[in-house]
Amino acid sequence: MNLRTRINFEWDPEKERVNIQKHKIDFKTAAQVFDDINRFVRYDENHSIEEDRYIATGFCKGCFIVVTVVFTVRLETFRIISARPATKEERKEYIYGLS
Repeated sequence: MNLRTRINFEWDPEKERVNIQKHKIDFKTAAQVFDDINRFVRYDENHSIEEDRYIATGFCKGCFIVVTVVFTVRLETFRIISARPATKEERKEYIYGLS
């Protein structure tokens, strides 16, 4: 299932600019994680203070790596907060989930 055809994405352009400088991943590309049927999503308990936050990890076709995206859901829109290459542990969790 391609979630991107069913949901909308939004983000703060300034946060995206900073994210590109820091992690070299733009948010439009990072949204491809939601196309990956093998992605996994977990609740971000540590950062869900003012609103619920989630962490999605999956393969990003646009950058050919496993990417981790932090996001929140506002009504029917996924608001991307940050995106970065997955850590070694996140990549392991993703790969083991495929087997």
